[in-house]
Amino acid sequence: MMTRASLIAFCKTLSGVFEDYPFHDPNWTVMRHTDGRKTFAFIYEANGRVCLNLKCMPELAVLLRGAYRDVIPGYHMNKEHWNTVITGGDVPDAEVEKLIALSYDLTTPPKGRK
Repeated sequence: MMTRASLIAFCKTLSGVFEDYPFHDPNWTVMRHTDGRKTFAFIYEANGRVCLNLKCMPELAVLLRGAYRDVIPGYHMNKEHWNTVITGGDVPDAEVEKLIALSYDLTTPPKGRK
């Protein structure tokens, strides 16, 4: 099972990323691109489990919700483009990492524009 620390560490392996706490609430970690400061992951705890809000393509978002009990529409996010992944359940760690990388790719600023 991935912990908050291991999720943050994985996010930091991606290029040009930093950790932020803009809500002044230590429960919410926001992972952002250095260029443009766009967010690609919200990491927080709810009901004793670590959760992530991740951007996703709409068609894939729906498929993932059907495939995994622990993938639900994004908490406090646009439900079409964001999923919440609850760790420690039926989503394998390798799949969580793939979904983080996808969210990172979907939010990467275009070259030459910040």
